[in-house]
Amino acid sequence: MNEQQEINKGGLWYHLLLAIKGSEEDYTQIDMKKAIFLLAVPMILELLMESTFAVVDIFFVGKLGSSAVATVGLTETYLFLLYSIGMGLATAVTAIIARRTGEKQKDQAAISAVQSIILAILASLPFMILGIFYSKEMLSLMGADDWAITYGFGYTQWMLGTNMVIMLLFVINSIYRGAGDAAIAMRVLWISNGINMLLDPVLIFGWGPIPAMGIEGAAIATTIGRSIGVIIQLWVLFNGGKHIKVLRTHLVWDSKVLKNIFQTSLGGIGQMIIAMSAWIFIMRILADISSEAVAGATIALRVLLFTMMPAWGLSNAAATLVGQNLGASNPDRAESAIWKTGSYNMIFLVLVSIFYFIYSRSLMGIFTNDAVVIEIGSEWLRILSYSFFVYGWWMVSVQAFNGSGDTITPTKINVVFFWLIQIPLAYFLSIHLNWGHSGVFWAIFFSETSVGLFTLWLFSRGKWKTVKV
Repeated sequence: MNEQQEINKGGLWYHLLLAIKGSEEDYTQIDMKKAIFLLAVPMILELLMESTFAVVDIFFVGKLGSSAVATVGLTETYLFLLYSIGMGLATAVTAIIARRTGEKQKDQAAISAVQSIILAILASLPFMILGIFYSKEMLSLMGADDWAITYGFGYTQWMLGTNMVIMLLFVINSIYRGAGDAAIAMRVLWISNGINMLLDPVLIFGWGPIPAMGIEGAAIATTIGRSIGVIIQLWVLFNGGKHIKVLRTHLVWDSKVLKNIFQTSLGGIGQMIIAMSAWIFIMRILADISSEAVAGATIALRVLLFTMMPAWGLSNAAATLVGQNLGASNPDRAESAIWKTGSYNMIFLVLVSIFYFIYSRSLMGIFTNDAVVIEIGSEWLRILSYSFFVYGWWMVSVQAFNGSGDTITPTKINVVFFWLIQIPLAYFLSIHLNWGHSGVFWAIFFSETSVGLFTLWLFSRGKWKTVKV
């Protein structure tokens, strides 16, 4: 039996192996359920490893105390701004690479990949300067305690000062996802974060001749692991994946392509910055309440990221399918991808919400023994679990816009629901009505449920099908 016959036979284990190994299938032609499976599996496994590292990292840092955890959380408020640029750029890159792939323009896809790497490098420079020279001031601005400013600033310095590897990791993996080489992106993060997890306890607590570096060791471990990941990404990109390969002839400065990526990315960056900066304000409000509130929210966020990775993997697969099928002039098939992945996402997140409701305290107890932190974090997990039925649809429907290249519409949506609703409501409930951290969590629940319903309605109108990139 040849490979194609075996594929058509549809064996689950074969398709699982094919998804992990990487497939040369044309995702604009094969059965939609199969296309979703082949793309979603490596994307889910990729994100699961990323979130596994985040959980392991906070587990080890948690041994250093709540101030150390709060330092990580406050540093991440700045990293979220960086992530917003990286993810916004990655959103545009995925859409453009997917569109060129669907149009069967492989040379243009490769040239677009090179221009996106140039943009990633340029975007990382301001954060590098701020992190190296102003880490203490940045922590102080966020309301950090004395321990964080005196002992924790090295973590901030390393994470922001070496942010270029984070930016490149985001953007180059988005190239692979847009082209349909999701398995490559998966393997890169598995190697990168696997190294992170091995180095974390060694550098934080010391081992043999290696001295204990404390919280700073966590940042160094992350930098080493992600740098190795970027080296692997570039090696594979120039030696060729199954759907994209960069040649020497593609190593040019193409101002037209670069401008197109930049303009398309503005919406993606905008929507991410709006969402992430909203989180900065949320953390600032929590910092005024207590360091335990910041620590509880930080740990709960890591738990959320870990358990929701399959949902994000499905959403990323939907974005690739939308971009490639629009490139192949098949908008109905693109819409079908959204409805199918949305259904799968909803079912999964309903199951997660039930798990959160029952085991929230047990989940928090894995990372800290502080009863106050456990109570705060578990309360957030329970409150947010009520919105997951809608949230699953929001994650996928917003990717219909992003995958099509319409990054402006989600940006406008985020302005309204995160800046004009979530932040004022969080402040009103927590400070004015004196609900404390509970007010912040209920404000997040209300705004994210509302944004999910509105985005799904807007998607159903279908204007995203006409976007050109």
